[in-house]
Order: sequence, then structure tokens, then C-alpha cells
Amino acid sequence: MAEIGDLAGLEIGVPKSSSQDKAVTAAVGDTATVRRFDDDAASIQALLSGQVQAVGGNQFYLDRLEAASAGTYERKIDFLTTFNGVGTRLGEKDWNETVNAFLDKIMANGEHAKVYAKWMKVEVPKFPESIPNIPFTIN
Repeated sequence: MAEIGDLAGLEIGVPKSSSQDKAVTAAVGDTATVRRFDDDAASIQALLSGQVQAVGGNQFYLDRLEAASAGTYERKIDFLTTFNGVGTRLGEKDWNETVNAFLDKIMANGEHAKVYAKWMKVEVPKFPESIPNIPFTIN
């Protein structure tokens, strides 16, 4: 894995106003140039066409880059880890318990990993036991 300092002097493409934009901009400061594009596709195209030397992208960029130019690009630095989830309305204890029971079941029996591999094409991230200010259950 590379380090943030390895990005000095590079032009890095990111989708405007995205979590990638915020994370890359904060990490590189003024040591690299952050170029902002309209969306993910434009950021990827900027890398493929040589407009930038790197992109700050989500976990799915590598699959898209591999499809466009097999064996050319690799993941180097993790700037930020975010998680997808299921939300329920505040106070909806029954729904919250039902969703959590379903998730517990498919994570325990391996179904979640199979579906994740099929559609996300990356390894299932290790989910945290908790996230500050975000309750996983309703008391």
C-alpha cells in the first residue's frame, strides 16, 4: 500500500462534492492537485484518458477500471471507510428488530457474503460493532 506522501505532485480526480472529494482534499492538502469532475464516470474517464494520475473513488471503481483496462490499475490508499445500511424510522422498534434479525440471519448463514460478492464484486467489509451517534438498535 502507498502512503499519502506518495501523492505529492500528482493530479487526483474526484467527483465534485463527494465523500471522496472531502477525504482526498483533506488528506493531500496542498501537496497534490485535486481535480473535480461532475460524477464517478467522468472521474474514471479522466484517469483512463490521462487527465489525472489517480482517482479518489469508491470501492466499485476498481471493477470499472479493470473492465476498461485490465491489469492496469490497483488500489493504493484507503482514505475513508463508509458503510451502507438499512434505516428505520425513529421509534420503530418492531421494524428495527425485524431488519436486524434478517441481517443477523443472512450474515450468519453466508447468504450476505454470496449476494455481496455477486453484486458488489468486492469483499464484504468488516462491519464495526458501533458507529458514534448512530444507534444500531432501538431501546
